[in-house]
Amino acid sequence: MKSESTPRGSFGSQLGVILASAGSAVGLGNIWRFPTEVGKGGGAAFILIYLAFIFLLAMPVMISEFVIGRSARSNAIGAFQKLSPGKPWIVAGIMGVLGGFLVLSFYSVVAGWTLHYTIQSALGQLQGGKGTDFGAAFNAFVSDPWQPILYLAIFMLLTHLVVARGIQHGIERYSKLMMPLLLAIIVLLVAFSLTMPGAKDGIRFLLQPDLSKVTPDVVLGAMGQAFFSLSVGLGCLVTYASYFSKETRLVKSAMNVCIIDTMVAVLSGFIIFPTVFSVGISPDAGPGLVFITLPNVFLLSFSEMPVIGYAFALLFYVLLLLAALTSSISMHEICTAFISEHFSKSRRKAAAIVTVICLVLGGFCSLSFGPWKEVTFCDKGIFDLFDYTVTKFLMPLGGLLITLFVGWYFDRKLVEQQLTNDGSIPVRTMKPLLFLIRWVAPFGILVIFLNELFPLFI
Repeated sequence: MKSESTPRGSFGSQLGVILASAGSAVGLGNIWRFPTEVGKGGGAAFILIYLAFIFLLAMPVMISEFVIGRSARSNAIGAFQKLSPGKPWIVAGIMGVLGGFLVLSFYSVVAGWTLHYTIQSALGQLQGGKGTDFGAAFNAFVSDPWQPILYLAIFMLLTHLVVARGIQHGIERYSKLMMPLLLAIIVLLVAFSLTMPGAKDGIRFLLQPDLSKVTPDVVLGAMGQAFFSLSVGLGCLVTYASYFSKETRLVKSAMNVCIIDTMVAVLSGFIIFPTVFSVGISPDAGPGLVFITLPNVFLLSFSEMPVIGYAFALLFYVLLLLAALTSSISMHEICTAFISEHFSKSRRKAAAIVTVICLVLGGFCSLSFGPWKEVTFCDKGIFDLFDYTVTKFLMPLGGLLITLFVGWYFDRKLVEQQLTNDGSIPVRTMKPLLFLIRWVAPFGILVIFLNELFPLFI
């Protein structure tokens, strides 16, 4: 381990803290998974339930990660070693670092697809002719043994270049550039979408709750979406919080991150729903919505105005690419911080090690759509196995351990010191917040975990 005197990086401003943390939360799931869940869950009814769980469940986990990270000033594993030496709580940190490697590996495969579609749309090759079969084109691309890996490598290199530059000169600087650009593109796309014929039907679906569709499955889906949307449970925010200054307001920062993340998700609904409703297409197509359905929508909706269709497509895929990059940077940082501090490596060397490992693992995930399609473990391809391991086990169990650690193990006075910045700021909601961390969040996470293992056990 590095010595305690070794200087660590830190964020240079409160704006950098918020944008970097929000960037870690905002990802591809906000833009295609959230509208998909809304489509299945009754529109506004799902959104209302989702918002409740964001602030009752996900935000307490985020605040818990902030408390651990700033208290320890260390990577995800090192934080638990410092705060609970010799105790089994270190398992939470180990799961976080392992999850970081796995997420970065399979997530970068999808991000590579996004990069490919961004380039295709920039070159004007996305729309093609009216007889274009986008499903066949997509399947041919992802099953190719080399092209997806090339785009994966380019995307991984972009992520590496940001992380290798450090906290202020890398993560903070590029978060300040990418997050405002991401938000600006979302606003432009919403404006585009609202001008489309049939947009009113999409807006009505998004804003008028259909309570008849609210089932226990929808409630649990909203709970899970809220939890996973903020990327909590893997120690990413433990790592980021280790770079927070003493003046950073943890509760206020968490609130701002939740607001930005939710705003991106809801505005994505204002992009997707008016667009797909205008041509009578269902919005609950999952990944196919992004890579198969929407190219058809761009083609059909702007056939009389191809320039607008070109601009819409390009902006949309740039948006996806930015969202993917902000999230991949945070996953990379979990692993880089651990290798740098635990094995006393320079940041550049540590980042290079992480990049190489995830490039190899990502290549395996990519090949599982092509030449290695028949290679399975527990009836799952490599990509699906990585995804399943993280989303069904590592994230919920990590989040559960983190809230139990802060709520029941960590000294309450130390928790209050972190939340109040050593008493310098009042936190009027201290008791309700601690109640959420100790009782509500662990119970909610446990419900999610059990439901993933035994669907609709309630």
